[in-house]
Amino acid sequence: MRLQLPLLQPAQAQKHVTVNEALMRLDGLANAVLESVSTPIPPAAVIDGQSWAVPQGASDSWAGQAGRIAVGANGGWIFVNPSRGMRAFVADRGAEAIFDGQAWFVGAATLGILGAGLAFGMSEAEVTVEAGTVFDTAIAIPANVMVIGAVARVTQVLTGSLQTWRFGTADSDNRFGQGLGKDIGSWARGMLGTPMTYYAGTNLLMTGEGGGFTGGRIKLAVHWMELRLPD
Repeated sequence: MRLQLPLLQPAQAQKHVTVNEALMRLDGLANAVLESVSTPIPPAAVIDGQSWAVPQGASDSWAGQAGRIAVGANGGWIFVNPSRGMRAFVADRGAEAIFDGQAWFVGAATLGILGAGLAFGMSEAEVTVEAGTVFDTAIAIPANVMVIGAVARVTQVLTGSLQTWRFGTADSDNRFGQGLGKDIGSWARGMLGTPMTYYAGTNLLMTGEGGGFTGGRIKLAVHWMELRLPD
């Protein structure tokens, strides 16, 4: 069986134990949501139905279970082997993933029989803006990806002598917007008319117009596509 649900045996005693385990597996695996595919330490509190993909090097109650899905059940864990092609939403990455038979391919839009694929990726964070005319957000565009665009929303007023600000990268400080507002709720939706490939990694930058920053907070994200090599 694809989800490895336990089956009742003829004249079995304590039938509810088997049925309940099957229901817990269904709860954790149907329309699956994986909290993470990279967390090696089990959470302190086990939540029934909450699922995690166990990575290499996992410890404690996940030791020796690498590659399997840990489903919380009655204060402990049920471990299930994912099958190739299984899909899940990875909560801490904000992306869908496909199991390729060995590992979870996060962001996968396609997955070929030889392992090649197209993936969508995103990097996001809420950051505190530091003093200066140019602020490096430390939100990174990785190497060898095609960027679709970047977005931002001010969550705490941007203070300083600036009048407005620009949103971009080192090679173009206004690639994702300019003349942007400072007040709470101000936003940028920098969708590129022509997606741009970055062959070297770079960070998102904020540049003050008419002056510099002294503080504030902002949420930012950058979105891209990338190609996966065959196995």
